Order: sequence, then C-alpha cells, then structure tokens
Amino acid sequence: MLHEYAHALVSTWLGDPTPQMQGRLTVQPLAHIDWIGMLMLWLFRFGWARPVPIDPRYYRNPRLGLVLVAVAGPAMNVLIALVSLVVWQRIPWPPVPWGDAAALVLRLCLVYNLFFAVFNILPIPPLDGSRVLSAVSREGARLMQTVEPWGWVLLIVLILSGVLGAILVPMASLLYGVLNALVGVGGLL
Repeated sequence: MLHEYAHALVSTWLGDPTPQMQGRLTVQPLAHIDWIGMLMLWLFRFGWARPVPIDPRYYRNPRLGLVLVAVAGPAMNVLIALVSLVVWQRIPWPPVPWGDAAALVLRLCLVYNLFFAVFNILPIPPLDGSRVLSAVSREGARLMQTVEPWGWVLLIVLILSGVLGAILVPMASLLYGVLNALVGVGGLL
C-alpha cells in the first residue's frame, strides 16, 4: 500500500493529477489492492498490488519524472525497512508475549520490505526497474518493449527455477548490511 502510495505521491508532486483523480493518492489499502495479487500472495508468497495510473505528459521532464516515480516505490520499501530496523533494534522489548510478537512483526516487516525493494528494482517488466531502464536508455526502452509481453512468464520461470532467490538474497543481504551500518553501533542513527 505504501509502495503504491509513494508512486502516486511523487507523480502528483511532479504535476500529474491522474493518481488523485483515480483515487490512488491515499494510504487506504482498498484503493491499492489487486484481489488476485492478494490471493497469490497468500497462496504462493508472491503477489502484487494494482499499479498506480500516471500520465508523464504532465511532468516538466518526462524521462526524469518516470525515473523518480518508478524509484519512489522501492525507496518507500527501504524507508519502511529502515524504520522497522530502528524500532526493532532500539526499543527494549519486554519479555512478554506481546513484546515478542511486536519484535517478530518488525523483523518480518524489515525482511519483506528489503525483498520488495530489491525485487521491484529488477529490470524486468512490469517491475519498477524496467521503468527506470526504459526512461534512462533508448536501447533499454526498446529491450523492455520487446520483453514486456513476456515479463510475467520470465518472472514465473525465475521464481520456479530458484534463480530469483539467488539474485534477491544477496541483494537484500547487502541492503540489510547498509541499513544496519546506519543504525548500528557507531552508525548514523
């Protein structure tokens, strides 16, 4: 929900009224749920939300705007992971059942958002990374246009083959290390 809200918010900041007109400039979960994507998440631990409609013709610089809007979602996931990490590491959780449950929820929020961030930045349509690649490179745009009809098939093959996990685990671990360095002993936060 916050990932999609971030896309809507940045597009709106750049002058696009489309997310607001479509009722997507909200943190209300029902505005962003794709029910099939939600069911898939529950059944297969892989799902999706409804993409936020945008119109880059409203942006002063459409290419830069597309990059900023695409990066906003994964950046929100990193921010959520960072907040989860700070609260998890910095609050002394009492040794009572609700304290353990709260700490577990924060750890899960951290892990899921790290994986959401690195997953979404992959340059595979329809993921945000494909939008970035399309906006920054003409060759990338042509490649993404060619791959787009097969993006979901490619993602499913990568998931089922285990290749996606082999890509995401090291990337998420690296991102965790960076965030942990920021909040850890001697870190910035």
